[in-house]
Amino acid sequence: MRILWSEYKKPALIFTLLLISSTICAQVLCGADQPERYLHLLKNKKIAVVVNQTSCLHHDTSVHLVDFLIKKNVNIRCIFAPEHGFRGNYEAGASVKNDTDANTGIVVLSLYGKNKKPTPSQLAGIDIVLFDIQDVGARFYTYISTLHYVMEACAEQKKTLLILDRPNPNGFYVDGPVLNNKYTSFVGMHPVPVVHGMTIGEYARMINGEKWLKNKLSCRLQIISVKNYKHSYRYTLPVAPSPNLRNMTAIYLYPTICFLEGTSYSLGRGTQWPFECAGKPGLVHGDIEFTPIPVKGVADNPPYSNTLCRGYRYSKFIDSSFFKNPRLLLNILLQLYSRDNDTASFFTPFFEKLAGNSTFRQQLAGGIDEKTIRQSWERDLNQYRIMRRKYLIYAE
Repeated sequence: MRILWSEYKKPALIFTLLLISSTICAQVLCGADQPERYLHLLKNKKIAVVVNQTSCLHHDTSVHLVDFLIKKNVNIRCIFAPEHGFRGNYEAGASVKNDTDANTGIVVLSLYGKNKKPTPSQLAGIDIVLFDIQDVGARFYTYISTLHYVMEACAEQKKTLLILDRPNPNGFYVDGPVLNNKYTSFVGMHPVPVVHGMTIGEYARMINGEKWLKNKLSCRLQIISVKNYKHSYRYTLPVAPSPNLRNMTAIYLYPTICFLEGTSYSLGRGTQWPFECAGKPGLVHGDIEFTPIPVKGVADNPPYSNTLCRGYRYSKFIDSSFFKNPRLLLNILLQLYSRDNDTASFFTPFFEKLAGNSTFRQQLAGGIDEKTIRQSWERDLNQYRIMRRKYLIYAE
């Protein structure tokens, strides 16, 4: 699905930024768009691919990498699918099943659900595992967790992992609490901040370099880097990275709004504004009303399904001030909690997994101001930034 910015009214300055961004994006070549750099590596090899609907060619998003490789006589033995599935048609958290792709007849093996890591039998006979998935740059976006388990399996089975790198649409800043290892889960596997500021290729280098794989193994990596990309660029995704991140506004809001997955609020799943709004039944404040409805493959059973909710739409927060000083929009979380009419049930246990600690929940509940909260992150963020520099492929 293409990102249609024309659906959203933007101030003139933002429109200008987007025109600049579009020009930059036209010059950027993702790893997949440089076949001269990787096709020879795949010749006469048995290949497994870790891909989804974002694994397309940038100049023609109707061409999926799998279809392109087949036309080039690459021997693809199996497809590994992350959260949301190979074709991106599973909602968040839905169990992805093993299947056979109707278009190619290739077996599709799920890496989301009980089997998060390729098994030795699944990799038997495979020479190279190819990874090409668009990330959005947030710790709790599970594609980097899938990356970890694929790297671990490749290291154990002595397979090469070939990464076709893609830009990070939130790669122009670093922010948020750094995960405490006590809170490791599939939505937070490494001691990094919520907004980590790295591409998949860079992140893989960090996983190896910091010895985060089991038994401190190291994965044999080959990375096809992005051409003409810098972290400072505002890269507009040509394809929606998951069913509920439909446009760049939602992608920019995601690192903040996703925290509300661990609260009593709806994030707009089953509405026209997923990850652009928040609300719930019974609120006496807010500037919008919405009623979530089931949408197959997008929100099969959204929170507060078929129930009127009141709340806020946050698209206006992505303005010139955000691009000038990009950061998590803590005022959204602070305001919602302070105005909530049932703070006793505001948080769920999942909030601490998303935060990667227990402190952030306590700070919000204790009415701590934004400046003090940010100061509590500062030391860990500075240490992370120093570590991150060692693994960067692209200029800041």
